[in-house]
Amino acid sequence: MSATDPQRPEPPGEPVQKAEKAKAKGPAEIIQVSTIARRFYLDGRSKVEIADEFGLSRFKVARALDIARESGIVRISIQLPAQIDADLSDRVRAAYGLDRAIVVAGSDDPAQTHRQLGSVAADLLGEIVEEGDVLGLAWGRTINVMGAELTRLAPCTTVQLGGVFSHRTGDEGSVETVRRAAQLSGGTAYPIYAPLIVPDATTARALREDPGIASALSRFALLTKAVVAIGGWDEQSSTVYQSLGPRLREEYRALGVRAEISGRLFDAEGASVRTDLEDRLIGVSADQLRAVPEVIAVAGGPGKAEAVAVMLRSGLVSTMVTDAATARTLVG
Repeated sequence: MSATDPQRPEPPGEPVQKAEKAKAKGPAEIIQVSTIARRFYLDGRSKVEIADEFGLSRFKVARALDIARESGIVRISIQLPAQIDADLSDRVRAAYGLDRAIVVAGSDDPAQTHRQLGSVAADLLGEIVEEGDVLGLAWGRTINVMGAELTRLAPCTTVQLGGVFSHRTGDEGSVETVRRAAQLSGGTAYPIYAPLIVPDATTARALREDPGIASALSRFALLTKAVVAIGGWDEQSSTVYQSLGPRLREEYRALGVRAEISGRLFDAEGASVRTDLEDRLIGVSADQLRAVPEVIAVAGGPGKAEAVAVMLRSGLVSTMVTDAATARTLVG
């Protein structure tokens, strides 16, 4: 019997490998293949369970599933919410060595981009916050949107990471965000009823000794997760920048400042820049944030790409939530 003899049997135990792309041969096989596929993909049955049900070997069950995919009986697609870009998310994560990155589509309308970022950040917190966490929340327009979008949160303690911007209408939103998160989780809230930036170091020291404020500040060492906003160093993308006079703005720029988180300043390489502003702030320090196991930054929109890149280079951020336009700039 020659090697090409059609009567030549296959070696014992060797599965037939010919016609890998073959379709089901007839209506009976089509029904069996589709039923096996339904059991596996829709009912969650194991191959062993299916083999027992149909009196087949596990190999034949696996082959039936292959035929179901190859013939188009089963079509597998991966669908994400329209606003999330999985490819860009993974590229940003890999480029900056993050634990995770989430990139939303964004919009030509900055307000719509902020709403997308806040909504996704709210879903993320609902997913990753665990019972017993100490969650820190900074001020930020997008973070305030996140607070309003929260629908679930595990029982946790919620701490405000910095004071409010008293010169801006509506900045009580940071306090309200902390209180809403605590109400939703059933945990304790530690708000800070004070400005983020005060006129001088003496005033700052006095405020830090206030019992209510001191109680919040004492929780910074216990933080397990923190959500922060990122500001650039310009009029459009930083409320801290807007809070200072022209002289200090330019003085700090000359020192290399390119980004800020809660008033803590950073240069283009992501290194902290020490200024006299440090002594006038009521809020979490850069060193305290570095000690937090998970820091989630939520930032995007026009003009934020440079500042976001700075903070990702700093190593302070472990999770980034941003928009597609910013992400494309980050990864080139």
